[in-house]
Amino acid sequence: MHPADNPLVSHPYKVGRLRVIWHKTRKAAEPLTDSALALVPIVLVIGFFQMVVLRQPIPNFGQMMWGLLQVLLGLALFVQGLQMALFPIGEEMAYNFVRKGSLSWLLVFAFALGFGTTVAEPALIAIAEEAARIAALEQVIANSVEAQSSYAIGLRLTVALAVGIALVVGVFRILKGWPVQYLIIGGYFGVVLMTFFAPPEIIGIAYDSGGVTTSTVTVPLVAALGIGLAHTIHGRDPLIDGFGLIAFASLTPMIFVMAFGMLY
Repeated sequence: MHPADNPLVSHPYKVGRLRVIWHKTRKAAEPLTDSALALVPIVLVIGFFQMVVLRQPIPNFGQMMWGLLQVLLGLALFVQGLQMALFPIGEEMAYNFVRKGSLSWLLVFAFALGFGTTVAEPALIAIAEEAARIAALEQVIANSVEAQSSYAIGLRLTVALAVGIALVVGVFRILKGWPVQYLIIGGYFGVVLMTFFAPPEIIGIAYDSGGVTTSTVTVPLVAALGIGLAHTIHGRDPLIDGFGLIAFASLTPMIFVMAFGMLY
């Protein structure tokens, strides 16, 4: 009997070409499907209030649909890029620094990562320029292009410095195994304390600057750094010790910006 005719001999299952193409197409479309599911609640809320509460047709419907399609495509590409590039880079860099055994270079890398990503953060650039414009209108600074530019750059550098220092502290926490809750509670106690002494016009900017630092550029690399360190260091749990760096990155800018307002 030929082996191919023997029912007791297992044969590899030959997948058809159409099935392979369908499988690859479905896999390639997964980021778009996930992004569409993420956008569905937003679309439903806006559509409900526009059609049921306001009872008005959606203005520029075609243009809005085209914009929504661009958002869908951009979000899918962004998430895919994070998974393919930024997260692996952060984890690999953390692993290599720990394997090399150089604490000083690891801390320098953490500071440079926090400082560099924050300076390039589009949300921070926008809020710094808007804060400078409002400060000039309220006569907190001189109403000139040079004064506004200096104020915006100073604000950006202050926030970037705060995030860099926050990552250094966060890396130390992972290395030493310090509980994250004590550092967070102590940090917010400092935020509340400084609120009583900072100028009123800087407090809102300080609180908002803590939020804009945790945006598209900073978060993926910072999270990847923490997870990579926790994966690499023996005795650390990536779920418990790997996260928390982003909390420091949003906490320290509040303190630093209020100090900036007190000294500016």
